[in-house]
Amino acid sequence: MKKLILILTAAIFAVSCSDNLEDLNENIKDPASVSGESLFASAQKQLADQVVTPNVNLNNLRLWTQQLQETTYTDESRYNQVTRSIPDNHWRELYRDVLKDLDQASQNIAETTYLTDELNGRKPNKQAIIEVLTVYAYSNLVETYGDIPYTEALDIDNLLPKYDDGLTVYKDLISRLTAAINSMDTSLNSFESGEDLMYRGDVSNWKKFANSLKLRMGITLSDVDAGLSQSTVQSAYTSGVFGSNADNASYIYRNAAPNNNPMNNNLVLSGRNDYVAGKTIVDMMNDLEDPRRAAYFTTVDGEYIGGTIGSRSSYANFSHVSDRIVNAAEPGVIMSYDEVEFLLSEAAARGYSVGGDAESHYIAAITASFDYWNVSGVAGYLAKPEVDYTTALAASTSTPSWKKVIGTQAYFGLYNRTFAPYLSVRRLDYPVLVEPVSAQSGFPVRYTYPVGEQTLNGLNYDSASSAIGGDAPETQLFWDKFYTFDF
Repeated sequence: MKKLILILTAAIFAVSCSDNLEDLNENIKDPASVSGESLFASAQKQLADQVVTPNVNLNNLRLWTQQLQETTYTDESRYNQVTRSIPDNHWRELYRDVLKDLDQASQNIAETTYLTDELNGRKPNKQAIIEVLTVYAYSNLVETYGDIPYTEALDIDNLLPKYDDGLTVYKDLISRLTAAINSMDTSLNSFESGEDLMYRGDVSNWKKFANSLKLRMGITLSDVDAGLSQSTVQSAYTSGVFGSNADNASYIYRNAAPNNNPMNNNLVLSGRNDYVAGKTIVDMMNDLEDPRRAAYFTTVDGEYIGGTIGSRSSYANFSHVSDRIVNAAEPGVIMSYDEVEFLLSEAAARGYSVGGDAESHYIAAITASFDYWNVSGVAGYLAKPEVDYTTALAASTSTPSWKKVIGTQAYFGLYNRTFAPYLSVRRLDYPVLVEPVSAQSGFPVRYTYPVGEQTLNGLNYDSASSAIGGDAPETQLFWDKFYTFDF
């Protein structure tokens, strides 16, 4: 009997010790799981940073659209995508740091029971907002690469996802976006102010952003599916797109790192002088004596001078970006009102019903750009023969004639917006960019697929590469029908 008691006592003691030891391993200072709201905030910042950054390893679109030129290391200005693994880095940022966080945020919010009925009532709006950013990220991937992993993406147990047809994905994204828009209840709140550094939880503004994104996606399909393009654009316009610069989808940066604007981080705090203004945009704006030059660039001996594209350009001898652009707290623009008005101008030129003609939206777009940069003189600028819509249209040699007129002004208005002017240049084919010194390819109308995909997901990579017509920088994507590579 004594033996039995000793054995039972020892067993109980062992279990007790085991439980106590496990308790000792528990970190009581950190939460057991991350809230969906925290994951959303993280994804939002990662997306904004990736769109805004000029970091040569992450985003070279200011160089590709010839708004900036490198001073010393010129590979990226010459369209080299390989040396710094740029396609791999962008792919990783959007899939891992944006889309996966958004996916997990959605799951965590769905599984959370909040303390009040009012807080639980916010969940559908939160889910809709997450969906809007998810569509934004996926649409960017399609517009940048072509066919992408989609139906099998974000599954950590599937390391070799198949690639889906880009057009099919794009159409599905429009459907998802429409559903998100329709589910938003503007009478209710969503995220708290500190959880949403774009719109501070304002559902009405998120709905305008969603419709503006839908407008852009509809226009992108204009040359591949005119019917769907028109219905998508008109639906977005009717539901309500941006109506002023106050509606801009912008990320709110702070005055100090690590929450400062990436332009400040890379061009000021880094202590590096890697970029000057690009000759292409500077010369074009000089020809028009564009008043926005003072808001965009500094001067050298009173003149605006851009570095030759693809050539080393001494920092001291050329214009730089303005002080405002490298301000730590300058908002990071994800999508802007002037872009929306340029899109509406294009839509009207195509015969879509969007509440005005091409000229009225064109004027509104240029005016919005001047207002955003606090530049005066828009009336005189609009009166210039090269800018006046009717006069410029008559002189245009493009087919159709409005492409050059709208495309050129959109190029100026979307300065410093990275993916927005890149998409505009590819869709409208204007302005015609110059051939960089020692160019490594024709104008890159897409990112090539990541090297990591080629080596680790080879069969699916091969299939996708074949489906789009070859994994080359010059391979035109399904929506990009008319671009020519002749400089």
